Amino acid sequence: MILYHGSNVEIETIDFSKSKPGKDFGIGFYLSADMTQAQEMAAKKSLIFGGNPVVTQFEFDEEKALAELGEGYRRFEHYCMEWGEFIQLNRDNKSHEQRHQYDIVFGPIANDTVGYQLRRLNARIIDVTQFIKEIEHMGGETYQYFFSTERSLKYLRKL
Repeated sequence: MILYHGSNVEIETIDFSKSKPGKDFGIGFYLSADMTQAQEMAAKKSLIFGGNPVVTQFEFDEEKALAELGEGYRRFEHYCMEWGEFIQLNRDNKSHEQRHQYDIVFGPIANDTVGYQLRRLNARIIDVTQFIKEIEHMGGETYQYFFSTERSLKYLRKL
């Protein structure tokens, strides 16, 4: 499968140290199977950091990753309670220490609307059950792939 990474630079080598804490799935390298989503991210990064939008393509051997990583590959097929708790765990983590042991994670992106709901959850205005109920009705999930370990990178090949 082909995955895309949108940035303001061509990605020659994946460098986990460039990842910032507080992201959906933690510190790592994020990609999308949706070229449009990657192009939008590239445009956003260019506006923020300068440079030109660049989408770098990678081939991902998902079948091999699933077979070899076992429980090291976590998939969230839809918004769910576990996904919400996982997002909250990672977004609340401002350190460079990973809060989970997954090599690869697949699941919905927590967009701005989800971010708003997460802030409500963190402020204890709503509980996790209400959080999931509200985001399930949003629809239009966009998914992301996350790679967090050197071991996970063997399943990616830059095109």
